[in-house]
Amino acid sequence: MILKIVITILTFVIMEGITWLTHKYVMHGLGWYFHEDHHQPGYPHVFEKNDFFFVVFATPSILLFYFGAEANFNYLFFIGLGILLYGIAYFLVHDVLIHRRFKWFDNVSNPYFRALRKAHKMHHKHLGKEDGECFGMLFVPLKYFKEAFNTKK
Repeated sequence: MILKIVITILTFVIMEGITWLTHKYVMHGLGWYFHEDHHQPGYPHVFEKNDFFFVVFATPSILLFYFGAEANFNYLFFIGLGILLYGIAYFLVHDVLIHRRFKWFDNVSNPYFRALRKAHKMHHKHLGKEDGECFGMLFVPLKYFKEAFNTKK
């Protein structure tokens, strides 16, 4: 049981690196067509083309759940679970907390969350696919943490 928990947590942590690489080299590269509307200020639609990437990341998780369950809930299932948990965290942090697509966390003043929002704001100051920064979601540069911990809301 401990090994399954470790696999799930390790997958969750690895997903941050995969997200960073995918964001920098796919979303700001060949996949810019799908990601571009996400960088447009005031995009008025409920859904964005960028939401396509949720399907891209959900597909391996679903397949791993299926094949892991078929194999008596082996390690594949728990890799799928780690991807799912990261996806839930991504949704809550990126879409709810940062972009406020849902108004669930409007009065958050935690310094860590302020650092996340600041780093993402710096990412979105670039409207094109070039010259980007802060491609991660949960791990952001130390300077934003220092700034958030030294600033009172």
